[in-house]
Order: sequence, then C-alpha cells, then structure tokens
Amino acid sequence: MEKSEIGKLGEEIACKSLSKKGYRVLERNYRKPWGELDIVAKSPNGTLVFVEVKTMREGRLQPEDQMSRAKIAKMRRTCSLFANEHAELFRDKRGWRIDLVAITLLDDGGEDIRHYENVC
Repeated sequence: MEKSEIGKLGEEIACKSLSKKGYRVLERNYRKPWGELDIVAKSPNGTLVFVEVKTMREGRLQPEDQMSRAKIAKMRRTCSLFANEHAELFRDKRGWRIDLVAITLLDDGGEDIRHYENVC
C-alpha cells in the first residue's frame, strides 16, 4: 500500500471513529496553497474541530511523531482562514480547536486509533 493510499484509508477510519463519538464531519481535504485540513467537524458540544489525521503502519515510529512545529503552524494559519471564511459555523460562540487522530495500521489487519483533543 502506497503512502497516499495509507493516508486516504486513515482519513476514512478517522471519519468513522469521529462519527461514532457524535462528531459531524462538515468537510474533508480543505486545501490552500500553504496548508491543508484533513477533516473539519463539529464536536458533540458544537465546537468546530479541525482534525489532523496521521496514519502509519505498525513499526518503531508512532503517527504522533509526525506532528512537527512547522505542521502545526501551517495548520493554525489554515484553520484561521477557514474560520474567517465560515463565520456562520460560530453561531453558538464555542470557538474552534485542533485535534489529532493518530492511527496505527496493525500487522494483523486491525487498527489502533488515538484521538487527542486540543493539541495546540
């Protein structure tokens, strides 16, 4: 499985996991020249959530290891732009946050999903 296929699979797994937790996925793969948002969702309490998905095969490294300061800075900029373009999503004054969903594809065919809220 190629890296892009692993990424797409991870996003599908993350969307299903978030939906089971009561999140409503609003948009996927929002792109701007300086950054991309994997998933934009509303949490069960109405907070707008920008979700970065990191997916890796089972091994020595963890998906969480892929969240660099540069990646977080790009995400913040892209999140701010999205929020400014979609003010209607803030009717309840709950604001927004950035979450990380880290997925490890296990050798036995399963997956280990970890959801970190408000990572930065």
